[in-house]
Amino acid sequence: MAATGRKHMVKDFNHFITCYLCRGYLIKPTTVTECLHTFCKSCIVQHFEESNDCPKCGIQVHETNPLEMLRLDNTLEEIIFKLVPGLREKEEQQELEFWKKNQPRENGQENVRCQRLGLPDVGGGGGDEDDDGSNEDYHRSDPQIAICLDCLRNTGQSGESTVTDLMKRFIRCSSRVTVGTIKKFLSLKLKLPSSYELDVLCNGEIMGRDHTLEFIYMTRWRLHGENTYPMVLEYRPRIDFG
Repeated sequence: MAATGRKHMVKDFNHFITCYLCRGYLIKPTTVTECLHTFCKSCIVQHFEESNDCPKCGIQVHETNPLEMLRLDNTLEEIIFKLVPGLREKEEQQELEFWKKNQPRENGQENVRCQRLGLPDVGGGGGDEDDDGSNEDYHRSDPQIAICLDCLRNTGQSGESTVTDLMKRFIRCSSRVTVGTIKKFLSLKLKLPSSYELDVLCNGEIMGRDHTLEFIYMTRWRLHGENTYPMVLEYRPRIDFG
């Protein structure tokens, strides 16, 4: 007697493809490497702003920086998109609408396109913010952060006229990018001499070269009561106190 095959429904797999925190389908499924529990990327990053413990099993993920213990599961993401018809298109549309709504227009042009940066794409081609997309996935598996880079004026420095506004100030990049990398990005985009020094500030405080964007967000932006997004960093010519 031949066995009758059972037709599986998507709901049969919900336990494996839904987020413990939001109860929806996993979006950008991100696994905690310490305990292998998986959540939506945005859900677990937001949770770790308040706690260092896994929300499902309670294990301490990391004493100071639990975001270091997160890894995107691209294979699971593809499985979920195949199991749930239309989910990929829905999420892509929602992300597009979010950035259109939250990025201001500059000089009458279209909304600023977010860039995903590990080391920013600063090579060749005329120095504007557009690129050919070849490095779009660079450091994509890292936690991402949106920042706004503003030129700080009226400092009275002799080089102030050399340091100008970026044509596109809004950037989305790896949260592990350091201030040193941001300085390099600014220097090349603004075509500054190699000997030219910049200061990068958050809330008026000069940030150290080795500070990561994640560290600045957690210790300078969020803890000072700032609840706006993206995080604003200012830059100016290096002030010589000597």
